[in-house]
Amino acid sequence: MDASTPLALVVVAGPQASGKSTLAASLSATLREDGERVALVELDQIAAMALPTLPGWETAHHIFESVTGLWAHAELTCVIAEGSGSHDEVARLLDQAPPGSVTVTVVTTCPFEVAFARAQADPTRGISKEHRFLSRVYQRWAAERAKIGADIVVDTNAVTLAQGVERVRAAIAAARDAH
Repeated sequence: MDASTPLALVVVAGPQASGKSTLAASLSATLREDGERVALVELDQIAAMALPTLPGWETAHHIFESVTGLWAHAELTCVIAEGSGSHDEVARLLDQAPPGSVTVTVVTTCPFEVAFARAQADPTRGISKEHRFLSRVYQRWAAERAKIGADIVVDTNAVTLAQGVERVRAAIAAARDAH
């Protein structure tokens, strides 16, 4: 990457257990192998800093947005913000992009049954392991997803992790080329 490469702010949004963290971590590693200078900002990691005394998820989301903005103004070529599940937060994250940068919004999705099985298998999950909670999230997800207006949608049940990463890499390259 040279000095003329514009920053790419990549926002990875989706419901719990849809594959956001897995995709974002793999994308981050791949981009670093490509020579990118990458910051991966994860909502769950931000929240974990204050557990078990987290004042509330609203606070964690605000800090997540702030940290994303700070990294976006550092000397990096890519910032990946992973953890959003709402149109409003995606918009606030995209507002963090400095002038001259490009943005790519990625939505991860999968069938509820797949997400529930993933949540059940993950010992680090809390309330998202509960069928009723996760079911409500996925019932609301279709409407929220339509509002996000993603540049790319990755169904993590239909494509491999490598395919998902390649699709996002291509979207970043296309955004930079259009810039």
